[in-house]
Amino acid sequence: MLKYSIKRIILAVVTVFIIASITFFAMNAIPGGPFAKEKAPEARIQAVLEQRFNLDKPLGEQFVLYLRNILQGDFGISLKTGREISTTIFTSFGTSAKLGGMAVITALIFGLALGSIAALNRGRNLDRTIIFFTTLFVAVPSFILATLLLLIFTNTLGWVSAWSIDSPSYVLPVIALALYPMSYITRLTKSSMLDVLGQDYIRTARAKGVREQKVIAKHALRNALIPVVTYVGPLTAYILTGSLVVETVFTIGGLGTHFVTSINNRDYPMIMGTTIFLASLMVVMTLVSDLLYKAIDPKISFD
Repeated sequence: MLKYSIKRIILAVVTVFIIASITFFAMNAIPGGPFAKEKAPEARIQAVLEQRFNLDKPLGEQFVLYLRNILQGDFGISLKTGREISTTIFTSFGTSAKLGGMAVITALIFGLALGSIAALNRGRNLDRTIIFFTTLFVAVPSFILATLLLLIFTNTLGWVSAWSIDSPSYVLPVIALALYPMSYITRLTKSSMLDVLGQDYIRTARAKGVREQKVIAKHALRNALIPVVTYVGPLTAYILTGSLVVETVFTIGGLGTHFVTSINNRDYPMIMGTTIFLASLMVVMTLVSDLLYKAIDPKISFD
């Protein structure tokens, strides 16, 4: 277990380094720069700004300096706002984490419930209805779904108020983020449940007279959870990173909004800071989901 964990941590660090390297060099390969505006500053002022942010140095040296600062916990300051990148990330991430957390819980609860219902009613109308809608939600991108929800339930029907700082409404953003992973979990749970329900130990439990509710909850669902747990880590990271567009549609001032704005403004430190943060979140959640296997099924070995 310890050996496996150490290997995965090293692999996670290497993954984040590769993502940071690709982002840095691809970002700088695009023509233009953070100070290239319609009304560009004077050449003298631009030279001072580039020197201040090390943009006058060779690209390789810039990357080495950036990595050195990152290892010291310094993400730099925004080229546009002048604020500390770390402060901006951790302040705005609170909103994104709250939104993403509610979406994850919603997706898990409804996905497990609908998947179990579909498996227990295989081939019936209820099963067909669930599979139809989950297939539909998987096919619709989140930004289109978010726009439709906003147009229908806020602009047309007026059932849900638009997002505001004073009275934030999480209902529509949570639905927009949760529908795709909920649909995926539903289909995953159904296929896993059908496989488990055909096992010998389920038939043995039923032959012994164990109540059907106990057979489903204790034996079938618990063993069917293993593939779902595999998806929980990437699911959490997907929702938090996938909220970028949804936050923009609903004008939520979370990390996604700052990330999209930084790309439009060519704010290099902000782009790098958010990329490294989100990449680290992705690999950490994947590692946690892998380690959770052991807690659910002690028979699993990491050797």
